[in-house]
Amino acid sequence: MLPNFLFEESTIRESGESRVFDLAENNTDNLLLTLGITHAVEQECLEVEIVGSSDGETWSSRPLATFTQKFYCGTYQTILPRSPYRFVKAIWRARRWGRGGPRPFFRFYIYLQPARARVMAGAA
Repeated sequence: MLPNFLFEESTIRESGESRVFDLAENNTDNLLLTLGITHAVEQECLEVEIVGSSDGETWSSRPLATFTQKFYCGTYQTILPRSPYRFVKAIWRARRWGRGGPRPFFRFYIYLQPARARVMAGAA
């Protein structure tokens, strides 16, 4: 099943959340999460949290992984540790301040892959 997009590259203008992703086949591995921001404008920030659920309905109150505030284009990575949850989804908050329009404008994606596959590819 993995590697796969948790959130395919899209343009967002407000806070939101991704589709629900089923980890059934991959719940024994740590996962490498990649946040790729391909477009951003000045004076805005994006924060992304990954939350888990056992049933796909009720979500954890604490995030399993977090990308702290990002202001610039780039590729950022973090580990999603093994957890008892079968489902995950991303929740993002976008804010804009200062001059220009009041709505944020980001283009980004979130990619999942087994962490050990990434380590092994780097060793080759």
